[in-house]
Amino acid sequence: MDDLSGMTGRAPDAGLPLGRRRMAIVAVLTAMSLVVLDAGMTNVALPSLSRALYVTPAATVLVITAYQAALIMALLPCAALGERLGQRRVFAVGVALFTTASLLCALSPSLPWLVAARFVQGLGGAAVMALGVALLRSAVPGNMFGSAIGWNALTVALSSAAAPTLGAFTVESLGWTWLYLVNLPLGVLVLVAARALPIAHRSRQPIDAVSVALNGATFALLVVAAELLVERWIASVFLAATGLLTLLALVSRERPKLAPMIPLDLLADRSFRTSVIASVCCFTGQTAGLVALPFYFQNVLGQTPVITGLYMTAWPLSVAIAVLATRRIGDRLSSGCLCAVGGGLLSLGLAAAALWPLEGAPQPLILCVILCGSGFGLFQVSNNRSMFESAPIARSGAAGGLQGTARLGGQTAGALLITLLMTLAPIGVAARIGLGIGAILAMAGAAVSAIRSSAARGHGPLAVEVRE
Repeated sequence: MDDLSGMTGRAPDAGLPLGRRRMAIVAVLTAMSLVVLDAGMTNVALPSLSRALYVTPAATVLVITAYQAALIMALLPCAALGERLGQRRVFAVGVALFTTASLLCALSPSLPWLVAARFVQGLGGAAVMALGVALLRSAVPGNMFGSAIGWNALTVALSSAAAPTLGAFTVESLGWTWLYLVNLPLGVLVLVAARALPIAHRSRQPIDAVSVALNGATFALLVVAAELLVERWIASVFLAATGLLTLLALVSRERPKLAPMIPLDLLADRSFRTSVIASVCCFTGQTAGLVALPFYFQNVLGQTPVITGLYMTAWPLSVAIAVLATRRIGDRLSSGCLCAVGGGLLSLGLAAAALWPLEGAPQPLILCVILCGSGFGLFQVSNNRSMFESAPIARSGAAGGLQGTARLGGQTAGALLITLLMTLAPIGVAARIGLGIGAILAMAGAAVSAIRSSAARGHGPLAVEVRE
């Protein structure tokens, strides 16, 4: 029997009572900030980890890779588990797993132990990322969902901006173990607040362990293939081909189901499908810019790491400002129009950074960074809203899982693009080429969004749709 206890006494789009709603929002946004801050602070701490654990700097990258691999392997299964076992329950288990793994990270005596603990952390973080927005959708009234998307994006942007500084300060003042110990009180806070989260209906479809295994194998093979592409390309191609065959087997197994783990039913909807495509394009372009620009600042323009960090902080801060602006206009203009404008601004910023004749002066690049962040913030909020509103509320978890998978897939592709270019060309040339390719991909995301807006209204590519 489906569990409808959390919906009793209220309309499906009425949201929770005000007091409980606020507590639910605190639970989701705090959990999101916890996951984002942890990832960003760990990136900064890699040199300290190398010294403390007596390993090479290259070996410490496994700390990042293990976390990202667990995330992308577990996003879709966590979304499916949420629909079958209850989103609140799976979310809470994910937070508990993340918090426990944080303690294990702090207590790790060696790199293999830390890598294993980070993998477990990633599994917990996947539940938060897959189900967070779905829980917000059930917690707030329907007319506030656009604002809730904005709150979530603002939290992620500010956490991303703060993570490098907080990570550096924590490592410098307290040591690397405190990067993970600080998660413990926040994790407990989230678990207490999570009691206010809504209990949505549950699907009676059983969990398919074979599909879960195929999904994990698919993404594990693709992640390892990406890691090996530069140094062992033959093995990489073999693993990638095997991963694609596993994916085909997974799709074949899931296709007949009414609510498949890979949401083929949602991808059949044109609006949802174009939102996913646009997301992959713009996240790939954004990541190419975020990876290439620091090399450009330091290796070509001779800036110090501290100055480079200050310049790059303008990106997430611009995202945050754009998110606030989008909240004001998002209910009046179509998501497709806003996505097209945002993707276009991101593309313009990346292209300007690639083509501007700097002649040794880094200051013009700051304007490019601000333009990129503003465009991406405008795109992200609008595209996420379109994606979730295209999915039935009962499939919000699946939409969140695929949204997270598209994001991580784009981020991985963008980083891999710059890595490949830097093995083939000098850093300055590779950075410019990478920025140019990123601009093309961002423009492709904008074009897809413009076509979606045009199809929805029957007007020109950048038609303005006024929401009722």
